Amino acid sequence: MQQKQHSSAVGIQLSCSLSALGHSPQQLREQLSSAETSLSLQSGWLPERSVWVGAYTGAMLPHLPDRCGARTSRNLRFAVTALQQIEKALHNLTADIHPARLAIVMGTSTSGIADNEPLLAEYFQGKTDVEIDHHKQEMNALAKGLQAYLGWQGVAYTISTACSSSAKAFIAGQRLLNANLADAVLVGGVDTLCRLTLNGFDSLESLSDTICQPCGYERDGINIGEAASLFLLTRELAPVMLIGGGESMDAWHISAPHPEGLGAAQAMQRALRDAKLQADQIDYLNLHGTATPQNDAMEIKAVRQVFQDYPVLISSTKHKTGHCLGAAGAVEAYICQQVLLDQTWLPLHQQGEIDPELADQNFVKQSHVPKNMSDQLLNYVMSNSFAFGGSNVSLIFGTCLP
Repeated sequence: MQQKQHSSAVGIQLSCSLSALGHSPQQLREQLSSAETSLSLQSGWLPERSVWVGAYTGAMLPHLPDRCGARTSRNLRFAVTALQQIEKALHNLTADIHPARLAIVMGTSTSGIADNEPLLAEYFQGKTDVEIDHHKQEMNALAKGLQAYLGWQGVAYTISTACSSSAKAFIAGQRLLNANLADAVLVGGVDTLCRLTLNGFDSLESLSDTICQPCGYERDGINIGEAASLFLLTRELAPVMLIGGGESMDAWHISAPHPEGLGAAQAMQRALRDAKLQADQIDYLNLHGTATPQNDAMEIKAVRQVFQDYPVLISSTKHKTGHCLGAAGAVEAYICQQVLLDQTWLPLHQQGEIDPELADQNFVKQSHVPKNMSDQLLNYVMSNSFAFGGSNVSLIFGTCLP
């Protein structure tokens, strides 16, 4: 079915992703269509107990070129490892574009702090002569490090708004293109496992003792994950387009969402308005779905406000990836892109008992999507990302048939 084109829509020309789901679209589909866990129980992150995490277990570049300089960290190596999947195609697509017209917008929340954690531990244990290079943990180290690696010269900056960071990077990249400030923008998000975030969420009593259960009856918190997901956006058509996005800011509480989901609903409504769509045109919604009692309750309230009686298919994927913080929006955008490209499956929601107060929703219980040869079943999908402080983002992706 020919889709209406939106004047502000931008095309996803290339994409890549590394996470607990693996390194390929096939691995991603297999993991998200299965009841088997992709998380791992690991020790060493928290004092005296193990914790479930969404760790990337594949190979990673051991070194980066000298041109990356002091920004080199595991976080940047993770990003470049992912980028190498599309690097040749990226150079081919951008070869005729002036480097000053090639931009980068990334999202992260940890940057390279994991590299400095052992040195900081030594410092606080009394080794005051230890040298700590803070450049690698600066938030902009990710975007500037990628810029140095690629040799691009355009706008390059990092967004750090906790769990909405990389979703915001998409909207920022779209704006750069539509404002004619760039001809191609590399967007996405990268976050790596580190003790700071795991112990921080543990101090908030937000970590689950088991594999998290989004919207579950016995949900008790999140699992932390890591991911590197990157996308090249341009104004040209592509098989999957970023159709629109919506943002809002609750400013309700430093770590809790608005209990009625007002900001979350507002972000979804603004995304629909930006995309010039009605709620009943969304075929699938990837929930933020962290598995904390407050977040899931408010998000379902927001879904009810926006979609009302329309039974949109919904699922959270965080029981498979872990909560990837600054990279969450990007890895979930990658999932949405793969769903639209394949057209035969949807990510399963967690298989445990759903909270009766949230069970009126149309959760994805079977991953296989029946194929209707006379029509294209999945046209538009939405992805939610909500962060501390009430920083809310909803993105809408759609198919594009030439």
